Amino acid sequence: MMTGFRLNLSPLKEPLGFVKLVEWLTAIFAFSSCGGFTGTNVVTLFCGDGRNETLSANFHYPFRLSQEPLVPGNATLCNRSVATTHMVGDAASAAEFFVGVAVICFLHCMLALLVYLGYMHVYKDSDLGPICDFLVTAVLVFLWLVCASAWAKGLQNVKYATDTEGIGATLALCTGGNVTCAVTEFANMRTLNISVVFGFLNVFVWAGNAWFVYKETRWHSQKFVSQTGPGRQQVPAPI
Repeated sequence: MMTGFRLNLSPLKEPLGFVKLVEWLTAIFAFSSCGGFTGTNVVTLFCGDGRNETLSANFHYPFRLSQEPLVPGNATLCNRSVATTHMVGDAASAAEFFVGVAVICFLHCMLALLVYLGYMHVYKDSDLGPICDFLVTAVLVFLWLVCASAWAKGLQNVKYATDTEGIGATLALCTGGNVTCAVTEFANMRTLNISVVFGFLNVFVWAGNAWFVYKETRWHSQKFVSQTGPGRQQVPAPI
């Protein structure tokens, strides 16, 4: 059996290799749009005496909001003393899980493309290659579904905690007296919304890839033979 590297680009013209290239790109977009985010919401405090004061709600990946100070140190706001106050919430587990799965899939795609383009003759020489490829792909489909759902919920929590309602519930100054709090400038969360979209897009792309990988296994070929075998009729020999 020849096991040496043989460069062959033809798998990229077939669904098996082309979809893997698409998965590589979608994984890049998924972790880059989430992992590099940083933003600031500006909170305006409308004091009862007509004065306005502002606070900055800074947040970034991995979104451990409970460690981000909304009021750093004891401060005087609207003529009232306010103790150190942090934002509420922690979406780090969901965000890090999402980015971790995306990075793993990114690395897996590069390894798979190396096998497809250089060792396809070894890949198809035995049943072990396609079966392992299918099992790994099926696991990654499940991980994408779980992490995309978890991150979608985590992003919803981040938006609430940094919005007017969440800030108002966090800052005691805003819940009583004649002080009104509102977020007047919002950070652009377009990239975070895009990351959720790419998360669920990866679910569909990897599920489609699982079908093409399954077709390379002996399970599919045996099923095909079992379905077509009984229908065959022996042609009588000519007299």
